[in-house]
Amino acid sequence: MSGLREGELVLDAPLEMRAEICFIGHIESPWTERATCPRNLRAARETGQPATLHIAAPFRPALDGVTPGDLMVALYWMHDARRDLLRQTPRHRPEGAGTFALRSPVRPNPIGMGVVRVVQIDMAAGRIVIDAIDALDGTPLVDLKPHIPGADLGGG
Repeated sequence: MSGLREGELVLDAPLEMRAEICFIGHIESPWTERATCPRNLRAARETGQPATLHIAAPFRPALDGVTPGDLMVALYWMHDARRDLLRQTPRHRPEGAGTFALRSPVRPNPIGMGVVRVVQIDMAAGRIVIDAIDALDGTPLVDLKPHIPGADLGGG
């Protein structure tokens, strides 16, 4: 693949696929191009533009108990990201670093994660309006989990 920056390292072996993922829906966001998509959720929130999670019909009963105001961990599949970089040199970090030290979407398994706030929910239609997202329109949704600060952060 082209487009490597100085200091970047490409995986020199095939990816060994061992799992399947069931997408539970997709994300509707204002971002249609990577160049204009916010780099992170903080930047997405600064735009003031909400997004919508669309849950596929078979999974809608799993929304029972989700309410406006809830914080949720959204996991999504960054389907447009390359998967072969071991070391990256992002524009904001010219010294570069290993992929596992970065929050870049470019990774062996391009799973995005964000803690989002539920603004509105329509369980029957499977629509959850959230405060913001840093994902492209049409990004597949992998899972939703409640964010529980005391449990997620841990003690100490």
